[in-house]
Parts: sequence; C-alpha cells; structure tokens
Amino acid sequence: MNFQNERPIYLQIVEQMEMKIMSGYYPKGSKLPTVRELAMQYKVNPNTMQKAFVELEQRGLVFAKRTSGRYVSENESVIENVKQQAAKAKTQEYIRYVRQLGLEEEDILRLFKECGKGENDEHS
Repeated sequence: MNFQNERPIYLQIVEQMEMKIMSGYYPKGSKLPTVRELAMQYKVNPNTMQKAFVELEQRGLVFAKRTSGRYVSENESVIENVKQQAAKAKTQEYIRYVRQLGLEEEDILRLFKECGKGENDEHS
C-alpha cells in the first residue's frame, strides 16, 4: 500500500478500514482479520495496526471480544454517523477547492448535479 508521508500511517489505515466497514466489505458483526494478518496485508508493523484498531474502537466502529478478536460494530447508527461525517468532510474539502478556483455556489451546485447524473448513468 502507498501511504502519504504527511499523515500518520495508522490514520490512513483507519480511513481505509472505515471505508471497508461503511461499504459493507466488512459487514456489521463480522469478525475482522487479526492484527498480524492486517499488518502483513498493509505491510506495516503490528504496533501500527494495533494503534489503528484502538482508534477504530474509540470511534465505535469496532469492538474487541476478549478471547476471540475484533468485530465490526452491529450498531447501524454509529456506522451511519461515521459515513455522514466522512461524506461531509470530503464535500467540504471539495467546496474549499472549487471556491479557490473562483466558482460560485450556483456553479458548484450545477457541477454536483452534472457529476451525480453521470455517476447514476454509469451505475445503471
């Protein structure tokens, strides 16, 4: 995996794991791979992966069962809340970017509609 130098690796892993949970790749209530397995997959030190798991637990997306590993939360509202926060953050990032380009609100809304329509056409 290619990590960005300017951000802590464990946070980049957290974002990837969040995306996998939110998209259903790791379904609610499912058992996650072990720290060692994921560390090998991401090509990081197990301590880095452990730190990512702690962060995911603090966010409520993952919980540990004492003797059987870590599982994805079954709490739909927690997962939905994280999904909404992630979408909002990306939207705010996009709006800041296009405003720097000099676009006004009407232009931004038009682009959202155009791009959204194109996405719907591609997924039909």
